[in-house]
Amino acid sequence: MTDAPQKWTMAADEPDDGQGETGVVTKTKPKTKRPPLYKVLLLNDDYTPMEFVVHVLERFFGMTHAQAFEVMLTVHKKGVAVVGVFSHEIAETKVGQVMDFARRHQHPLQCTMEKE
Repeated sequence: MTDAPQKWTMAADEPDDGQGETGVVTKTKPKTKRPPLYKVLLLNDDYTPMEFVVHVLERFFGMTHAQAFEVMLTVHKKGVAVVGVFSHEIAETKVGQVMDFARRHQHPLQCTMEKE
């Protein structure tokens, strides 16, 4: 073994043989996973007026009156309906807004979220 310092290439951990070949450093982008989505659910109760539910759907979920009316009927008939699918933070915010609004208007309307 000689005491002479060795040159190293960038692409491999092998000594440079002096032939002039050097490795190329390539960068690969890490694959990022999409964040999980959450369904926002509106639950039926026997006390909240249908008109109030329609108003909530229009105000917080950007539905037209006709869309909101159809979703409200689904909630009324089936007991629950998905009113939107969002990232965790947005779903959490929407649930909080709906629950706060319902409480301020003294309605027992329930809104929840679950992972899709």
